[in-house]
Amino acid sequence: MTRADYPPTLGVLLAGGLARRMGGGDKGLKRVGGETIIARVIARLGPQCAGLIVNANGDPARLAFLDLPIVPDDVPGFAGPLAGILAALDWAAREVPDIAWVASAPTDCPFLPHDLVARLHGARSAADVPLACARSDGRPHPPIGLWPVALRADLRHALVVENERKIDRWTARHGIVCADWPAAPVDPFFNANAPDDLAEAEALLAAHPGI
Repeated sequence: MTRADYPPTLGVLLAGGLARRMGGGDKGLKRVGGETIIARVIARLGPQCAGLIVNANGDPARLAFLDLPIVPDDVPGFAGPLAGILAALDWAAREVPDIAWVASAPTDCPFLPHDLVARLHGARSAADVPLACARSDGRPHPPIGLWPVALRADLRHALVVENERKIDRWTARHGIVCADWPAAPVDPFFNANAPDDLAEAEALLAAHPGI
């Protein structure tokens, strides 16, 4: 399946977290294989999408070098990935109203698959549900998913009125399917949350340079 086989989809890089386990700062600006993780995510997700934006809070100038729109949460208090997804859905509705889908991925996943968006759309279409997320070795990855812009009002109500923060509780209301990937030889959704993970990512890249 190529981009021509699924609806135009906006990609959002989720960089809105506090990165406590990494000691603060932007996890995506850490390096693996000589380049930043966010650059690796852009290189993998960009060709699959009709455009990319970055969900990030704080001073946007630190990410200006990416030359991508920087979209902060408008739900206060670091409300988690759902707030970043809502920000992306709202941005899509306002800036690219012809795009009805958003695909999300965190900026700490250096080995994202090149067929992520295609397989999420394929799983969603086959199951006839509005939402899809990635799963590897039986473990779902809720922030790595596909989201219809049409659900943004419901998501805002869940976040602002109901104080809902759990992705899987909200997605279960509407219907979601998982698209599966193997976790061997390398889990494509490996995420670098802590300094030890960066060393592991370097070792994986050295052992499997094609990933």
